[in-house]
Amino acid sequence: MKALVFHGPGQTSWQDVPDPSIKDGADAIVRVDAVTICGTDLHIVKGDVPEVAPGRVLGHEAVGTVVETGGDVRTVRPGDRVLISCISACGRCRFCREARYGQCRGGGGWVLGHTIDGTQAEYVRVPFADLSVYPLPSALPSHEAVLLADIFPTSYEVGVLNGQVRPGDTVVVVGAGPIGLAALATASLYSPYRTIAVDLATSRLAAARDFGADATVGAREEPEKLVEDLTDGLGADVVIEAVGLPEAFEMCTRMVRPGGRVANIGVHGKPATLHLEDLWIKDVTLTTGLVDTHSTPMLLRMTAAGRLPAAAMVTHRFALDEMEEAYDVFSRADETGALKIVLGGPQHDAVAVPPQEQ
Repeated sequence: MKALVFHGPGQTSWQDVPDPSIKDGADAIVRVDAVTICGTDLHIVKGDVPEVAPGRVLGHEAVGTVVETGGDVRTVRPGDRVLISCISACGRCRFCREARYGQCRGGGGWVLGHTIDGTQAEYVRVPFADLSVYPLPSALPSHEAVLLADIFPTSYEVGVLNGQVRPGDTVVVVGAGPIGLAALATASLYSPYRTIAVDLATSRLAAARDFGADATVGAREEPEKLVEDLTDGLGADVVIEAVGLPEAFEMCTRMVRPGGRVANIGVHGKPATLHLEDLWIKDVTLTTGLVDTHSTPMLLRMTAAGRLPAAAMVTHRFALDEMEEAYDVFSRADETGALKIVLGGPQHDAVAVPPQEQ
């Protein structure tokens, strides 16, 4: 089969690799029907995630069709159309029992495209299939469903829930890429008073307005002053970091009010300065996290019902074998306007059934 293989910082290729096979009774082999590229994949290619070894097949998000299952798999069978979660869960360790699947110590957590071969391929082996794939509603198209593999649960759990967004809050999202836009969309579920998006790119600020931001500001246009003015000098109740750069994180800590919350989502490849000399007295809560995906079933239901704007996130479509071109377009998002790129043939998309035929 073909797959996108990482060969070291700055080096990838779409090439022949061996087909995956069942290694454990809990495994499933899934034909990849739709896959997307994550900002984390770009961090890997840049060399920011040294745990990813050369030779690894990248990718951790996909929709596909089950073609084979191990003898212990009970919840899916060959022919089922499924969402492949970015997080795998053994279901037995302490953290899985607490629904903190991202911290799984039984061989799961973030493994696809990280410590085992991932989803940017024609086929993928998914460990712990009973807890790591989700059967899909027939009416939910693949290009929408695939966004529930990572960015929506990540934004919701690590941004909105960790940040404890509440009705009436002023929420600032620093970074209006896909993760930041999903944070804006899911924060709106809690009726904040005002949402503010910060980004360098005017195209992404425009997208943020489409995703519900009440105010937008360029990262070089004194966003801290805008937040101060809009909150009568108090600062934001919740600030969500969705970039992964030291200057973005440090900006977030300057915009939060006393007693407020900073929720870091971004993947950081360099140290950031934590100014405790300013923060210690402000009762500020800082959170970090890897997504657990405990919210995926709920988010899938909401997307199928049209309550989350997943389709609006997809700006580019490619065939699976155009992976290298898709990476180039995604890596130049400031020029191309790319938000989420979906690869895979439209022949695999679900077709909505008219109500009278259901």
